[in-house]
Amino acid sequence: MSALFDAGLSQRVACRSTGTSRASWHRWHKATAPAAFHIVRSGTQPHALTVHERAAVLAACNSERFCNSAPRAIVATLLDEGQYLASASTFYRILRAHGQVHERRAIATHPARIKPELATTAANHLWSWDVTKLPGPAKWTWFSLYLVLDVFSRYIVGWEVATTESTAIAKALFRDAVREQGVPPGQLHIHADGGAMMKAKSLALLFADLGISKSHSRPHTSNDNPYSEAHFKTLKYRPGFPEFFSSVQAARLFIVDFVRWYNHEHRHSGLAFLTPADVHYGRAADVLVKRNAAMQ
Repeated sequence: MSALFDAGLSQRVACRSTGTSRASWHRWHKATAPAAFHIVRSGTQPHALTVHERAAVLAACNSERFCNSAPRAIVATLLDEGQYLASASTFYRILRAHGQVHERRAIATHPARIKPELATTAANHLWSWDVTKLPGPAKWTWFSLYLVLDVFSRYIVGWEVATTESTAIAKALFRDAVREQGVPPGQLHIHADGGAMMKAKSLALLFADLGISKSHSRPHTSNDNPYSEAHFKTLKYRPGFPEFFSSVQAARLFIVDFVRWYNHEHRHSGLAFLTPADVHYGRAADVLVKRNAAMQ
């Protein structure tokens, strides 16, 4: 290969003539090339500051005159007075070596919010609720679906479709749901996200009157309320879910059919494919016994 180069052939022609790829030639040439010469320096730099000069820089920074000034401002001030101790970067390097480069302001710190754990062993002990938008007849028009779900049974205990989001609607919904389910004070806990309506004072006062405790999701964390979010996906992925609703009455009629199907016909994958009504009203054991008998 070297002889071909000496004859004046280019690298490409030489590699093609010998059947060698150019990548192989580069690897061979790199392996046979002499090692690069490295200069090894030892000792201190000729312009390095002495111990006394470094002490002078540190003393200037900690003096009463410059204790509240930035290193660049200190260097500029001393230059105006005809004195030069070191560059601003050297000031920072010396201060950093002595642990004096840090945030001086009192920065507020907030502890991480604990992830809420939703767990229950019986119906009507833990409810989850949220509000989602249903498309209206015109662009940028929406109807609000309020929906309350029992976490243990996934049973829809209350819902409402309205043209607006209102705390008054939510209060009436919970008052009716608690009465229909016969929930005694001190038994129920309700979880929701951190929306303004969910944290409204009037709604909190209603919960206090009914003996209901409450919790909220962490900010910007939708999966802290997974049961309501998953339920809304089930709703909007239904084959009959329309592109839009012509009126609020049409939306209510659709939700009536959906709630009936979901509570009494839908075999929920999170409930061993039992219906929410079977679990909510204690019929799950009988259904499982019948299934087992059919399999036998």
